[in-house]
Amino acid sequence: MLKRSLALAIGLTLSFCTLLAQAADTLKVSAIPDEAPTELLRKFKPLGAYLEQQLGMKVEFVPVSDYPAVVEALATDRIDLAWLGGFTFVQARLKTGNAMPLVQREQDAQFTSKFITADPAVKSLADLKGKTFAFGSVSSTSGSLMPRYFMLKDGIKPETYFSRVGYSGAHDATVAWVQAGKVDAGVLNASVWEKLVAAGKVDTTKVKVFATTPAYFDYNWTVRGTLDPALAAKIKAAFLALDPAKPADKEILDLQAASRFIETKPENYKGIEEAALAAELLK
Repeated sequence: MLKRSLALAIGLTLSFCTLLAQAADTLKVSAIPDEAPTELLRKFKPLGAYLEQQLGMKVEFVPVSDYPAVVEALATDRIDLAWLGGFTFVQARLKTGNAMPLVQREQDAQFTSKFITADPAVKSLADLKGKTFAFGSVSSTSGSLMPRYFMLKDGIKPETYFSRVGYSGAHDATVAWVQAGKVDAGVLNASVWEKLVAAGKVDTTKVKVFATTPAYFDYNWTVRGTLDPALAAKIKAAFLALDPAKPADKEILDLQAASRFIETKPENYKGIEEAALAAELLK
């Protein structure tokens, strides 16, 4: 009886260790839901396959319902690597104390947001006083925080300047709202705008860009602070090795709307933290 109990205990221990080993052999990756879930997964698949090959481990994409869910998942070690906007990174860094940005796209060092409208009479923000306006997600750097910050610097407080302020939840949704006439104008990330135009998903005879923000730092790939530093270094090296001269790598880079990836650091996002404090979006 004792031998049988001991054997059972050993078997359970080995099974538990096997589960832990399997979990450790899977890199869990997520992203802020700034586009439709199907689009996020489409963009990730070739990158996930590439990372599996480079890292020698399984890579799993874990979708989340909203921006705060990504921060919470990083803070509780439920994901290892995440595609974050600048503001979401600041939130993750403040919450965890050790979330570490590894790389950003080359253009993320000089990112902008586009103000759009379908009203031919609108030529500038001055023409929108008393009209309706849409941001993306409240936690979006390019769809909310930085446009709001620049408007505040120009003396425009959205909640009193516009007759109604809405939050579409995602960049492509903001375009859809403007195109359908649900709001008079909106603002979104420049990269998504360019992608939607190139794909013919915007009627540019109706919807136009009428203003662009100054440049700021934005998106990055961030790892949880408790991740094995050696694995984090391998992940960074894999991103930096992507070469646009290689067709397979170019496919990955194109889906990520990247010319190439470059190293980044927490200090790059101090300006966004200051903007968030000024906009009273951080407590």
